[in-house]
Amino acid sequence: RAVAMSVSHSSRLNKLVREQYVRLPQDGLVQVTYVWIDGSGEGVRCKSRTLDKEPKSIEDVPEWNFDGSSTAQAEGSNSDMFLVPVCMFRDPFCLDPNKLVLCEVLKYNRKPAETNLRHTCKKVMDLVKDNHPWFGMEQEYTLLGINGHPYGWPDNGFPGPQGPYYCGVGADKVYGRDIVESHYKACLYAGVKICGTNAEVMPSQ
Repeated sequence: RAVAMSVSHSSRLNKLVREQYVRLPQDGLVQVTYVWIDGSGEGVRCKSRTLDKEPKSIEDVPEWNFDGSSTAQAEGSNSDMFLVPVCMFRDPFCLDPNKLVLCEVLKYNRKPAETNLRHTCKKVMDLVKDNHPWFGMEQEYTLLGINGHPYGWPDNGFPGPQGPYYCGVGADKVYGRDIVESHYKACLYAGVKICGTNAEVMPSQ
């Protein structure tokens, strides 16, 4: 029952059917998926369009727009929002030559959306670009089922105490390793500068 509550119906569809279509030739056309942060400041949205040739740089990807009233970023009376491409990656889901494009969001008046924190960050980074700053980011995350419960945890209660999970090995210590390994390989394929992974102190983290 716990597993049934943790995964979505779509995760149980036969993925071999999808693989058949993903590998069909595209005759020079390219699927570009635009990705942006919505009005929650945390949720991610996307939409795709077809280009008639593979973009070689971010300048080759045109701006686009979307309805911000449906993403909590605008009122219905004036809902046009602009998607400004800022970073492009190989698409590990649809494969080459397709692309994932991360976008900034601008309002109808070309001012940054409230959740567009990149805009001010880039201004600061541009001021110190000659200093060649070095920094890294560690992203800890917990795998949750669609029921919001940590993946692999008992229905009622908690897993065993901290200790065997950190950098752990084995199905009784690390939950969802297939997801973690797939994510790692997808990042390498896409060109994301990922340095490594490890299981954390809490199971499913």
